[in-house]
Amino acid sequence: MSSRLLSCCQYETNKLVRIESIRLGSLKWTLNGVILMFICMMLLWNKSYQEFDLVVSSVTTKVKGVAMISLPGVLDDVVWDVVDYSGPVQEKNSFFVVTNVIVTKNQKQGKCPEVPPGGKPCRTDTDCEKGAWDQHSHGLQTGLCVKSDVMRKTCEVSAWCPVEARRKPPRPALLAAAENFTVLIKNNIRFPAFNYIRRNILPNMNDAYLKSCQRRNDPLCPIFRLGDIVREAGETFSQMAVEGGVIAVQINWDCNLDRFVQRCLPKYSFRRLDEKESNRTLYPGLNFRFARYASVNGVEERTLYKAFGIRFDVMVFGKAGRFSFIQLVIYVGSTLSYYALTTVFIDWLIGTSCYTIEARQNYSEKKVEPVHDKQQCILAVSFVDENHIRLVRRSQRKCLQDVKPMSIQQYKVVTRRSLLEAIALYRDPLRDRAAAESADDGALLRRCGYGQYISWRFGVPPADTHPVAPSCCVARIRKEYPSPDGQYSGFRPAATAASLDLL
Repeated sequence: MSSRLLSCCQYETNKLVRIESIRLGSLKWTLNGVILMFICMMLLWNKSYQEFDLVVSSVTTKVKGVAMISLPGVLDDVVWDVVDYSGPVQEKNSFFVVTNVIVTKNQKQGKCPEVPPGGKPCRTDTDCEKGAWDQHSHGLQTGLCVKSDVMRKTCEVSAWCPVEARRKPPRPALLAAAENFTVLIKNNIRFPAFNYIRRNILPNMNDAYLKSCQRRNDPLCPIFRLGDIVREAGETFSQMAVEGGVIAVQINWDCNLDRFVQRCLPKYSFRRLDEKESNRTLYPGLNFRFARYASVNGVEERTLYKAFGIRFDVMVFGKAGRFSFIQLVIYVGSTLSYYALTTVFIDWLIGTSCYTIEARQNYSEKKVEPVHDKQQCILAVSFVDENHIRLVRRSQRKCLQDVKPMSIQQYKVVTRRSLLEAIALYRDPLRDRAAAESADDGALLRRCGYGQYISWRFGVPPADTHPVAPSCCVARIRKEYPSPDGQYSGFRPAATAASLDLL
């Protein structure tokens, strides 16, 4: 249990290879400088050090203007004010202005011939089905076939008579003077995360300012001339007024709420939303119908208006930002990974033909250390009292002496005579072989055996250390190479790790 706890209290770090090169060092710092400059530019450009919140908005509008128009079938000109041309219902965040109209006067409930193309052509009453209607009809068929004009007959309908006969709007538009109408757009915004409230009528705008300001001279003026709105949307008011359309009034709030650079002002832009080409759509423009009712001699009559006009949709977008230390830390932390590009590029450069094969191979050997797969790693185990080597898989649950070997190789690591003689010859190549054979060389072989065991079990010992072989191993080596008189000097601390004179 304690070993597991100690393993949790360890720290591992990556292995680094330092290449002493002025060229590579200069390239590294140049690339790091470019990356740092890019990070700083993106930090300032995108304001990544700020916390952001989206706008919550409300819009109200007020249209002003009066126009005099000449209606077909009416002798005197008619004055239209805001009640007449604003439409019956004001939608949320939008307003409508009538620019053209088709008038059908003095309609009464009754029976009359349908007009083409909604009217069904007929020859006899059998061609008309009583009670039938379709989406183009103005009423229900009575089952009679009557004259529509001198040349044609159509099915009679029960409807408001006379039915609306004209299909195409007048050209030019009857209310082309609406180009000079004005609209006051009041926009209140709030950023909940910062509890910040503002509106497009700024604190320095008083009543005198609003009566005289013009958008041509002041882009912050909240009063707009309709002709200017349509023009800035890339359209011509006189052409658009014939069949109508939809214009977007976009208000963008890009607010910086930091104390020293605080700025929060609206920016207006305009564009057309609907399809304007009549030859590319079946129902171009925008129109609707409404009626005005009156009672004449006790009979209800109405005047039907098919109104064409422009709908202005006010769209508010916005985002506010304020400095946040947490966002700054997150941005810096996320951009530190960009510095890995320097390492990737330089490693790729070293692997190309810019460097010799010898330099690339040397760098690769220093940086990459190959290891075997853990499942394929084989452990060679040998004991001093055995004449063979065991090949076993690594196991942490059993003692190595109790592990069943995969295979056995007949080989002595410590007591093999030919191996020890080779070690002795390596240590003293000028040794007289004939003299050595006539003399007792057991002490030399024992000394080589002790050293072979230590290097095999512990590796090369550090300086000023004296590893000691276990007594069972010492006894096994002495049994293999005994002293003629049976006397052994034992361990000598003054001896080096290489010699280990356990004689």
